[in-house]
Amino acid sequence: MPSRRIERVQKLLRSEISTVLLTKLKDPRVGMVTITEVDASPDLRHARVFVSLVKNDESVSEALAGLKSAASFIRSQLMRTLHLRPMPVLEFEVDRSLARGAHTLDLLDQIKDEREHGGPRAEAGDPSDREQ
Repeated sequence: MPSRRIERVQKLLRSEISTVLLTKLKDPRVGMVTITEVDASPDLRHARVFVSLVKNDESVSEALAGLKSAASFIRSQLMRTLHLRPMPVLEFEVDRSLARGAHTLDLLDQIKDEREHGGPRAEAGDPSDREQ
């Protein structure tokens, strides 16, 4: 479990990276990107930035390539606004947890529909329904 300082730095990095992406990054490959989480190492030398993109798989790989190529620019912008030493090296990764969560909800809805409408039901004359 990260310390309180690391948690605060992670929240600050998440906020500031989002601001840089919205206001200063002009790469056309990077469109609608949401920073979902920042996971900084205990020594604050590296930070994994998890992003969520609302695009198809080809666009996601392009946007991720754009973010990776802009990582040093984003880091330099962070150095200007944050006086954090050391400034973490940023590594961008696609956050698949939202897609997994949506898939899980779809499966739960499917199970619910099967139980309500088409699931196996015990018939009145079924011998397994009687008590022995």
